[in-house]
Amino acid sequence: KFIIADTPGHIQYTRNMVTGASTAELAIILIDARNGVVTQSKRHGFIASLLQIPHILVAVNKMDLVDYDEKAYQDIVDEYTAFASKLSVQDLTFIPISALMGDNVVHKSEKTPWYEGPTLLHHLENVNVGSSRNLVDFRFPVQMAIRPNQNFRGFAGQIASGSIAPGEDVVVLPSGKTSRVRAVVAYEEELAEAVSGDSVILTLEDEIDISRGDMIVRKKNLPQVANQLECVLCWMDEKPMDPNGSYIVQHTTRQVRAFVSELNYRIDVNTLHREQADTLHLNEIGRVKLTTTQPLYFDPYRLNRNTGSFILIDPHTNTTVAAGMIRRRSRDLDEIVTQPERQKSSNVVWEESQITRQMREERNGHKAAVLWFTGLSGSGKSTVARLLERRLFALGVKTMFLDGDNVRHGLNGDLGFSAEDRQENIRRVGEVAKLGFDHGDLVLCTFISPFQSDRDLAKELMPEGRFFEIFVKCDIEVCKRRDPKGLYAKALSGEIAEFTGISSPYEEPVNPDLVVETDVKSTEEIVAHIIEALTKQGIIQS
Repeated sequence: KFIIADTPGHIQYTRNMVTGASTAELAIILIDARNGVVTQSKRHGFIASLLQIPHILVAVNKMDLVDYDEKAYQDIVDEYTAFASKLSVQDLTFIPISALMGDNVVHKSEKTPWYEGPTLLHHLENVNVGSSRNLVDFRFPVQMAIRPNQNFRGFAGQIASGSIAPGEDVVVLPSGKTSRVRAVVAYEEELAEAVSGDSVILTLEDEIDISRGDMIVRKKNLPQVANQLECVLCWMDEKPMDPNGSYIVQHTTRQVRAFVSELNYRIDVNTLHREQADTLHLNEIGRVKLTTTQPLYFDPYRLNRNTGSFILIDPHTNTTVAAGMIRRRSRDLDEIVTQPERQKSSNVVWEESQITRQMREERNGHKAAVLWFTGLSGSGKSTVARLLERRLFALGVKTMFLDGDNVRHGLNGDLGFSAEDRQENIRRVGEVAKLGFDHGDLVLCTFISPFQSDRDLAKELMPEGRFFEIFVKCDIEVCKRRDPKGLYAKALSGEIAEFTGISSPYEEPVNPDLVVETDVKSTEEIVAHIIEALTKQGIIQS
């Protein structure tokens, strides 16, 4: 069986697609073979990617009207694949069909002998829709406490993610009280285990005060807690967003007051460009900072769609005005800022060196710059940068090499691999790179740095034209085969959590200064290309 949400494609129905896509496991994007890839096709792909739909099927329809021409189909495949490479798409499939004639819908068509893939129905029946379910992080938002008699006290709800079994230790949020699961009950029957999506009643060993809006989690697997969040909002109300207005956040079973404290930018869903804006109107999507009056217990949307999403409600009309996806905690959390050991001293003053960067550049014979190599693990960032460093050294260029693994032995040895720690990792490295830049060096930074926003922060530290984002592009299957450190094997077996490209996303650069393909060209060719680019930019002399 399939549950299908048929959403209109026009821009004024963006909110309808967001609603339909919010729980979808697969999106079918129809493209007219006569018209090719149009703006609407890209908008659908962007929204599907934004909502982390794990499988996207592009059905190239009306093949009968282009005489089942393979080139017409392949042109669409090539163009849309190039577009999708800018998005976070896990699985992308193309099928040429004719809905009118039935070609490749249920049965293979003899009119497309050049197509060797499955039919539309075969793909739908065989795609692994369970792969996106989070079966690791147990999250149980409590809907209600049940006490039909003095001998029974349980807590009803639907398991948002993970699994639970009797005898497991749990923590109740926000109280922080601990207990152990006595029984998992469904339809008056005790279960040996319950998993994500199951509606059950949990009974605990201890008498704990628990009510609607609380969350029961495993003792050693806690969600994130914050009252300032970086989110993506899709505005669904005729009335524009009030930047100073108060709203109600409905997050799982919990409701808290909130306001949009900052609108970072609006996203043009047709071009994917970021635009400055003062508010969001109907069907517009933007990146915001949301401040709540009480902390939320959440996981980033990319890891857990159920605990990483919410809706905004107008408290005056009780209307749903927006759907939101939590990206991460905000950088300037109140609870961090107020910690005495993290407070900035007003007595710290920046000391300017009497030897300026310009003086050092004149002495060195080259300009200072930062080369930021970003790409998947195993893509060849360090390999390229190491050879480049040797070539630059031979040319008399002063360099500084910052490697992702090396800095985690000392400078960033206290950080893990959560989204927040990755962000802090890049923030620190950016500051160190700036110091090297001020010293007149050509700084080579090799970091996966999976999030565009973090790379942008590093770029903002540098003057215009002195930061070069180099996308080290390599097919993930090639990276898996290389696997120089054995990390992919561990990630695929579940030994490593939040591994970029497997269980954690990688945001490809939107507009990199240079793209090098290590699965297409040799390291020598790539290094020669980079040196040529640096020479043309006037950073080094030929």
